[in-house]
Amino acid sequence: MARQLRAEQTRATIITAAADLFDRHGYESTSLSDIVEHAQVTKGALYFHFAAKEDLAHAIMEIQSQAARRLAREVEDRDCTSLEALMRITFGLARLAVEGPVARAGLRLATGGVGIRPPMPHPFTEWLDIATRKLLAAVRECDIHADVDVEAVAHSLVSFFVGVRVTGRTLEPVVRLPRRMSEMWYVIIRGLVPVTRRPRYLGLAAQLEREIRTGEMQGSARAGGRPGGAIR
Repeated sequence: MARQLRAEQTRATIITAAADLFDRHGYESTSLSDIVEHAQVTKGALYFHFAAKEDLAHAIMEIQSQAARRLAREVEDRDCTSLEALMRITFGLARLAVEGPVARAGLRLATGGVGIRPPMPHPFTEWLDIATRKLLAAVRECDIHADVDVEAVAHSLVSFFVGVRVTGRTLEPVVRLPRRMSEMWYVIIRGLVPVTRRPRYLGLAAQLEREIRTGEMQGSARAGGRPGGAIR
């Protein structure tokens, strides 16, 4: 039992180290030797768990996908409108990216030419499906104008979200992401939501941004004041 626990811990260490390097330097620029050194494990330990760098990349994308699906289920269980649920999911994905490298690397790998292995769906396909369903329901709930092209909005929203991460990767620190999510939703809300309902959702965007920032500060304090410290 102790040996199995050590093996699981080693695997998690390797995945986190690889995700950190993939996120900072990219998949192609990261070697297995770099990962071994960063994880402080032996090559034998790495090859025991992963036969190739591509296997590591797919493990990271699968973990990121599972976390996103879990987040969506948790939001589904809340008693909230469809538009609020969609906002909470996007801010939740932003929180995951702020908290640790696996979510960040998962997105970078998905946009960096690493093929998706079946049966895992492409994350963008999943996000498009969620956005489309929630937007259609929001139209029925009168939170979005009835004449909106839902398919176009869903595609634009996912592209907006991914674009914020891709451009922000080199231009600004990841802690800026919650602010960018708020800016994204301010634009969407003003364009899609009836005037009488806008204050509620504009206020929600500000609230969700604050919640991520508060969690970020608390996490930094627990990690001894180091930005982006312990991975939870």
